[in-house]
Amino acid sequence: MTLPEALLWRELKGSPGGIRFRKQHPAGDYILDFFCARANLAIEIDGIAHDMGDGPQRDKKRDAWLAIHRIDVLRIPTRDVLADPGRVAEGILAMVADRLERFGKTVPPGATAPSQADGEGQP
Repeated sequence: MTLPEALLWRELKGSPGGIRFRKQHPAGDYILDFFCARANLAIEIDGIAHDMGDGPQRDKKRDAWLAIHRIDVLRIPTRDVLADPGRVAEGILAMVADRLERFGKTVPPGATAPSQADGEGQP
């Protein structure tokens, strides 16, 4: 994991708010920085390499593959994570909570661990 990924993982590990995230999650030929299965959401931390060379084309191809598999992608600039990983995590948690509500998959109040629905059983 890169430094920004490690900083964000410190905020997301342990199922904050009952929402489970996976780090370095395999998806087809790709490895997702973070993944929330319950919300069908991949979280990618994008450094400058994503803007250079064939980076944009690779990201577009990857995002298209994920979309076919009903996984949306949230791309977060590295600089945002480095500036305030806690704020970034709060934004991610708010987005996931909103998605879960729209999908009718709310997290039970007071949950400290995710439900086993939607592939969220074993670590």
